[in-house]
Amino acid sequence: MAHTSMTDDSSQKPRRWRPLRILFWLVLGGFLLLTLANILGPDLDLSGEDRVALIRVEGVILDAQQTVGDLKKYAEIPAVKAIVLRIDSPGGGVVPSQEIYDAVKRIRSKNNKAVVASMGTVAASGGYYIAAATDRIMANPGTLTGSIGVIMELANFEGLLKKIGVESVVVKSGEHKDIGSPFRKMKEDDRLILQAVMDDVHSQFIEAVADGRALDVREVRMLADGRVFTGRQAKAAKLVDELGDLEDAIKLAAEMGGIEGEPKVVEPRRRFSVRELLESHVFGTLPRLDFQTGVSLKYLMAF
Repeated sequence: MAHTSMTDDSSQKPRRWRPLRILFWLVLGGFLLLTLANILGPDLDLSGEDRVALIRVEGVILDAQQTVGDLKKYAEIPAVKAIVLRIDSPGGGVVPSQEIYDAVKRIRSKNNKAVVASMGTVAASGGYYIAAATDRIMANPGTLTGSIGVIMELANFEGLLKKIGVESVVVKSGEHKDIGSPFRKMKEDDRLILQAVMDDVHSQFIEAVADGRALDVREVRMLADGRVFTGRQAKAAKLVDELGDLEDAIKLAAEMGGIEGEPKVVEPRRRFSVRELLESHVFGTLPRLDFQTGVSLKYLMAF
């Protein structure tokens, strides 16, 4: 009889725990599905209410794909009546800055939606280039902005190679094919060629600001020597429209989009990227250690 009782107890124990296991796996599975939907799924807005889209441009601008994609997506959603670009960036590459600038201009003209720039701690060089494309620019009084200019940083290892007994051998098909090479001293005619390229890209920056801000090119040129401004100084120089924080910018965008009352804000989900984190927020803060070879033009505030 005792043997039978022990057998009954052992057979009943798994039965009592089975519902708990099922519940555990259901909860875990639901959590994983929600996590995957949050990371991989599109933004869902089933309310149909009018909204302000908030798109962030943060860190060194290395690529325009994500920002341009977000701008295009929200430009085509009828419920989104206006867009706020939150810019907290010292600038970056010339081409990605220009691509975002062009995307903002297209939204304003093609989709007829208001775009407001909200400047954070820094919105300089390429960051300001992008802001110039918007309908209105709002900065904090202490924001660092401006830095309208172009920079090219080249390293030269010729002296180091001689010290360690290494000789660089270059075979080229044209006199200036190795222009900007880190393995030889720059010649005067090389410098003149690169300066001409810099001057042209600088002029593109000036013309973009003049067009975006409805200023005379000569006015902008006087401010375009690479100097930085506080938000308050930039307002006095007509580079910024108003002083205020992100909430003020959202309210302004809502008013321009015809939204009454407290505006609802929609923001794109960000996929976590280790590469982007390292390049933009870690290596991006150390431009002096960027020894890449070749010519690279940047709308970037020097640190």
